[in-house]
Amino acid sequence: MKPTDLNLLVVFDAIMTEGSITRAADRLAMTQPAVSNAVSRMRTAWRDELFVKNGRNIQPTQRAVALWQQVQDPLKSLDQAIAPGGFEPETSQRIFRVSATDGVIDLVWPALRQVIEQEAPGIAVHVLPYNIINGAALLENAEVDMVLAVQGMLSSDSTNSQYLYDSTYRCAMRKGHPLAKPDLSIEEFAAADHLLVSLSGDTVGFTDRELAQQGLKRRVAMTLNHFHGIPALLEASDLIAVVPTLVVEDAMAAGRLALTHSPVPLQDSRLYAFWHRRQDRDEGLAWLLAVLNRLLRARAAGHERILRKHSVR
Repeated sequence: MKPTDLNLLVVFDAIMTEGSITRAADRLAMTQPAVSNAVSRMRTAWRDELFVKNGRNIQPTQRAVALWQQVQDPLKSLDQAIAPGGFEPETSQRIFRVSATDGVIDLVWPALRQVIEQEAPGIAVHVLPYNIINGAALLENAEVDMVLAVQGMLSSDSTNSQYLYDSTYRCAMRKGHPLAKPDLSIEEFAAADHLLVSLSGDTVGFTDRELAQQGLKRRVAMTLNHFHGIPALLEASDLIAVVPTLVVEDAMAAGRLALTHSPVPLQDSRLYAFWHRRQDRDEGLAWLLAVLNRLLRARAAGHERILRKHSVR
C-alpha cells in the first residue's frame, strides 16, 4: 500500500468515527481544508462520493460503511502496534467516549473526575446517551469506547464485558406516605399510582409481568426517560416507584424518601461495562475500566450501610 493511501485511510477513519469533517480535523490536529482536500482525493481514488451532507453532519454512503467495516480493526491494531510506550495516564491526551444512563453518570462521574484530575489531567471523558436500543450499534460503529449497561440489555457477538456492580431495587415513596410500611401488601402496591422510568418508551416492565401472573395490574400514572428526576417527583407526590436504590440515596439518607421492600419479587440487576472486541488490547480502555471498577466497589460498600440504616422496617 502506498503511504498516501494509508494517510487517506487514517483521515477516513477519523471522519467515520466523528461523523463530521470539522471534528475529524480537530481529532487529527489538521485544518478543515486539509481534511476536505483528503476527502476529494478519496473520492477520486475510491470512485465513490463516500460522504453526503446531512444537516450539520455528514452521512456515509453504503460504500463508505462497507469500507470502514474492513479497515477499522486493522487500523486499530496498527495504531496499537506502533504506539510508543503504550498508554500513560499521566501524559495521555485521550478522549474517551462512554454511553450510559444518567443514573450511572450520577453514581460515579464526580468520583471519576477527581481521579482524572489527580492521575490523568489530560484525559477527557465525553458521554453519549444510552437508550437500550442503541448500545450495540454505538460500539459496532465505534461511536463510543464503552457502554455501561445492565446485563441482558446489550447483546452482541462482537462485544466483551466485565461485571461492575449489583444494583438493588426497592419501592420508594415520599416520607409519610401511607404505604411507607414494612408489610406493604401486593394488593396495596398494585392499587397505587406508579412512576416508571422507561428508556425505551415501553410502559410495561418486569413488575407488570409479575403482577399479571397473580391476576393483578398496576396503573403507571407517570413515566420518565431518565433517573435524575425521580427523587423530586416522588417527594412532591403520592406516586410510588420501584427504583435502583442508588438513584435515591441522597434523598433517602436526608429523610425525604422512604424505601420498603417491594411485594413483587425483584432480582438485583448487574451493571456491566461493554466494549468492542477490537479494543481488547486497548491499554487506555483497560485503565478506565479499572478506575470505574475501583470507584463502584467503594461506592457500593458505603451504599449498603446507608440502605440498612434507612429502609423501612
